[in-house]
Amino acid sequence: MLKSGENISHYKIVSAIGAGGMGEVFLAQDTKLDRKVAIKFLNQEFSKDADKLNRFIQEAKAASALNHPNILTVYEIGETDDINYIVTELIEGRTLREHLSPKETLQLNEILKIGVQVAEALSAAHTAGIAHRDIKPENIMIRKDGYAKVLDFGLAKLSEPPASAGGDDATRVQVNTTPGMVMGTVSYMSPEQARGNPTDARTDIWSLGVVLYEMLADKVPFTGETVNHTIVSILEKEPIQLEDVTGELQRIVRKSLTKDVDMRYQSARDLLIDLKNLRRELDIQGELERSTVPNRELTNMPTENATQMLSGGGESTISGQHAATQNVTTTSSSLEYAVTQAKSHKLVTAVVAVMLVAAIAAGGYFGFLSKGGSGAINSIAVMPFENRNSDADTDYLSDGLAESVIFRLTQIPDLRVSPTSSVMRYKGASTDIAKIASELGVDAVMTGRLTKRGDNLNITVELVDARTNKSLWGEQYERKLSELLTTQREIVTEIVGKLQLKLSGESEQKLAKKYTNNDEAYQLYLRGQYHLAKRSKDDIYKAIDYYEQSIKLDPNFALAYAGLSYAYQLGMGNFSFSFSMEEGLKRAKDAAVRAAEIDPNLAEARTVIGISLSKELKWPEAEREYRKAIEIDPKNAGSHYQYGIFLQYFGRTGDSIREIKTAVELDPQSLIMQANLAGAHLFDRQSELGLDLAKKAFDLDPNFILGRSWLAYAYCVNKKYAEAIELIDAAPRDEVSQRLFARLRGYALAKSGRRSEAESILAKYSSDPTFSDSSNAATIYGALGDKDKAFAALEKGFAAKEQLSRIKVDPLFDDLRDDPRFKELLKRMGLPE
Repeated sequence: MLKSGENISHYKIVSAIGAGGMGEVFLAQDTKLDRKVAIKFLNQEFSKDADKLNRFIQEAKAASALNHPNILTVYEIGETDDINYIVTELIEGRTLREHLSPKETLQLNEILKIGVQVAEALSAAHTAGIAHRDIKPENIMIRKDGYAKVLDFGLAKLSEPPASAGGDDATRVQVNTTPGMVMGTVSYMSPEQARGNPTDARTDIWSLGVVLYEMLADKVPFTGETVNHTIVSILEKEPIQLEDVTGELQRIVRKSLTKDVDMRYQSARDLLIDLKNLRRELDIQGELERSTVPNRELTNMPTENATQMLSGGGESTISGQHAATQNVTTTSSSLEYAVTQAKSHKLVTAVVAVMLVAAIAAGGYFGFLSKGGSGAINSIAVMPFENRNSDADTDYLSDGLAESVIFRLTQIPDLRVSPTSSVMRYKGASTDIAKIASELGVDAVMTGRLTKRGDNLNITVELVDARTNKSLWGEQYERKLSELLTTQREIVTEIVGKLQLKLSGESEQKLAKKYTNNDEAYQLYLRGQYHLAKRSKDDIYKAIDYYEQSIKLDPNFALAYAGLSYAYQLGMGNFSFSFSMEEGLKRAKDAAVRAAEIDPNLAEARTVIGISLSKELKWPEAEREYRKAIEIDPKNAGSHYQYGIFLQYFGRTGDSIREIKTAVELDPQSLIMQANLAGAHLFDRQSELGLDLAKKAFDLDPNFILGRSWLAYAYCVNKKYAEAIELIDAAPRDEVSQRLFARLRGYALAKSGRRSEAESILAKYSSDPTFSDSSNAATIYGALGDKDKAFAALEKGFAAKEQLSRIKVDPLFDDLRDDPRFKELLKRMGLPE
């Protein structure tokens, strides 16, 4: 036993603080730095066990690297007289266990504040690869200023139970027992700990859930007369539902205490987000200070039930010693509480309480009206984040973060979200919320700014109710680049909370879904998406490269495979590559199939499989995939759009118009969908309407190349060849434009009687590798009346697996349609005549 005044290295012992299963703790004076410290000396049984000692040293070193305000700071580890010790900061305060004494009350805001701070500590530690494994009130210190500190990080691993946790010996290191009572760590064990199974950071989430439950109910959720009974309770029973606790807090505790580790919170960060959201929400309601856990002296009434078995009838199973009535007063239960008191003959108090609740309710209602409340928000637009760096290399972050938030929000069935293509046209423009909301037809708009300095990100976001021009929420995030994934999930969670959206269990799962845990792979995916959207040949190459890099880092990243598939298919349809069309299509399909194998419920994966199968002329299989994609995500504009294109192959032009119209309704600002809607009407032989729609699509953005292309096509269908040629000649002279417009210009020249000019374009199809689409040449030959050459070109294209799918409905093939060879070709393609 050390004595006051004794020196250990440069530490002078002042007095004993306490003792535990691992050793004794002393107050000491650091004579070098002139500060008070705490020194824990390990028991000899630990110091003499080489394996435990080695683990202690490794974990202590790791814990000492943690620099977090809610984690006890480790100053030093050392050894004297074969006894190992650890030196930490001295915390002047009391343990949470002391705060949970019968004579104290805990306000709800205190409970949530403690929960948030412990979750902050766990999130930081888990990020560093350290799990605590012994979260309990004894290991949480509360300073006099209310600041919480988590103790013994990295040390609890010493006390893990052995492979079998079936008897008292299994927990002797962790618990102190007396007949008929269980105290200590066993009550905070996760099911996987109790079984002796491998554990990870999620076991800390369970233990924090137990602590939250205990703070709210004045008892732990799982008890028993012996250690064994407690372990059985943890493994087999469900805790009694917390009474008079808000539904959201009830859900948070319940999710933390889910026995299935995969259904529990998957990270302390996710739990932290929910706790912070709830705390802010209750703070706004002004309820935190009024809501308290009642005095335990008044509420600790004996009861024979401490733990409730899962049962359909709601009957309780008797076990344990006693339980406190749970009376956490909250907004949702204030009136009920007052009425209950009235029934208990506390008439005056109850009347006052009822009047107060009524006044609060009325005030809230009229306050809502006075602010011009507009009801529920059902639609939102997420603007591209402003890139404060003015650096093109970080554009992928600002664009990608917005796209990721949009992607997740679209998983909510009752919320209409403006697609990425709709909001991107506002990039770089002045942010006029009312104007944007009016043009997009949404109730709320989220804007954001992003600044990158090295590996650090500063992200600022604001959510505005456009109907009232009131800010609903704003937040600033200081994050590492490696935390981008977590940050976008936080933003989505905040939006859902502020919009007060009611989510089904399925929607909650979709929002919580993690497509990758690899931040670097995620960033590479965002780069791929950024370049894919640009659609130039060089950008398609870059997109493919970034997707492939992403997949190397995370071979199970389904979204990256889906992006890779689409990039190949887009590239093969518009550019010449160093590999054959057949090879490109194979790569596209392999990536699509792999995406669906990883995530069968990813609509994007099903859509790209449908595209691949249609190019292989596997029509029934392709249609099943398109239908499956729409079934998975009915709001996916891309799936409706691609299915609409597919339906044209069979001559189902009316159905095609319906699907593409649906796509346009979901994504009204998509130029390519607007242009293809015009094409769908032209294929349906609504020539004049198709031309009107094509003109409107072109007017939306005269610089959009596909809008110009569809208008030129509409002029050709309507026999306005001069207008078509004039429009094409005013197009850019780049490689993509020249290749795209060659067919239409050649067709219009041929129909105008300008044979030699049309033949000069045909010469390119036979000599220039970039003009390799033989089916395009066939339409020009047909317009010139050279049917044999037209069918020779079609045969060449069919053999090369070129995309001939629309020939059944394309009016530019009408010159060949009455020839038996045309019907035979349709038959070989598996298309109806």
